[in-house]
Amino acid sequence: MSLDLTAREEDELWLEAEQQCPPVTSIDRLETIHMMPSRLGRGYIRVMELCPGLELAIFHETYAEDYICRGVEHSHLVQFMMHLSGVVDSGDFLYQDATQSYVGGSGLQPSVTSTHRANQPEVGVNIHLQPHLLHQFFATPTGELPSELQPLIQGEDWQRVFSPKVTRTMRSVVQQIIDCPYLGITKRLYLQGKVFELMALQLEGMLSHEAATPSDSLKADTIARIHYAAEILRSRLESPLLQTELAQFVGVSDRTLRRGFQAVFGTTVLGYLTEQRLIQAEQLLRQGFTVAEVVYRCGYSNQGHFAAAFKRKFGITPKQCAMGQKSAYP
Repeated sequence: MSLDLTAREEDELWLEAEQQCPPVTSIDRLETIHMMPSRLGRGYIRVMELCPGLELAIFHETYAEDYICRGVEHSHLVQFMMHLSGVVDSGDFLYQDATQSYVGGSGLQPSVTSTHRANQPEVGVNIHLQPHLLHQFFATPTGELPSELQPLIQGEDWQRVFSPKVTRTMRSVVQQIIDCPYLGITKRLYLQGKVFELMALQLEGMLSHEAATPSDSLKADTIARIHYAAEILRSRLESPLLQTELAQFVGVSDRTLRRGFQAVFGTTVLGYLTEQRLIQAEQLLRQGFTVAEVVYRCGYSNQGHFAAAFKRKFGITPKQCAMGQKSAYP
């Protein structure tokens, strides 16, 4: 047996649980403690705002049965997450456990279905950061965000996600966050420092992983299959296969497909699909197709999201492109 809910239904469960058992404020008034709905299982989430735009959540949850949550497309903040125990399997999107952490950029998150396993305590931390704070905290002396961090700021494009390997140092920092011995302002300062330390470690892991996946680390046959998968994506921009279906079709595992696209094309499967859709969109607009026709033919469901992504890539609006204006970028 498993419990299968939409994200909205899950939110309703949490609201109902909070009406029956209101959240508790910690003695130093820094934390709000939310008890897990009994319908889902047992446990809690400790939430605290460390500074405006930076939120830390400490979770300790055990699901009573296998649980599937079906999310919807939504705007996403910058996020850093790490488990000391437990598994969250998001299929095509991402897999998290005690060996693989999560860094998610801002932008649009696609509809994600996540599976949580029964009777396996999920313990860890979840950090959400407003995108403008990434500039504030990590900008160079000239005020620019380092190029290696720019993938975390996608505006109205699809977000990018990464899975840095968990190290012993990361685990130690997360445990220190959970076991913070201080109260009040000392606690806030301590947790701020530890949160930034964890973010730095995850970013280092993310960048090291990006640098360590050249295409020559893949077998020739695997590279050929990755190119075949890319060809299939280009031929079905309006109705692409699911990532798991695409991997099965070309004869590789889902993980190999993800690693292969990152190594060969320097982006995710979704990132490659988005890039190809925009390239085709520009060609169709210059051939005389209307914006509405292009949105449909390129597989976009929202014209506003398409226009924002198009302008970000080419520096002009779809309408300006259709009128013959050249791209602002070479």
